[in-house]
Amino acid sequence: MKLMDTEIKVVEPSGILNNSVASQLCREVNEVIQAGTRLVLVDLQAVTFIDSSGLGGLVNAFKLARAAGSRLVLCSVCDQARMLFEITGMDQIFEIFPSRSEFDRALAIANLV
Repeated sequence: MKLMDTEIKVVEPSGILNNSVASQLCREVNEVIQAGTRLVLVDLQAVTFIDSSGLGGLVNAFKLARAAGSRLVLCSVCDQARMLFEITGMDQIFEIFPSRSEFDRALAIANLV
């Protein structure tokens, strides 16, 4: 995918987003950012639960992206994770799309502008 000459990469963790999965997620995000990716979509459709270390990993990945001048956005967040984001206020920090198709739609609109 391209966003006005900006490459987009999708990272798709699965299962329980805990410390080990979050560490892998951060490594993947760091690798794609170092390769020049300007927009990273973390598709959480296959994630069934996020614990506190998983949330910390998402925050670290977000910070990595921001420090590199890139964006990290989320989509397809399960109900448990949505509640976790709301309770911690992270829903105000992360840009969250309801689904991958909603992300694609927003991207198409952005390309038209």
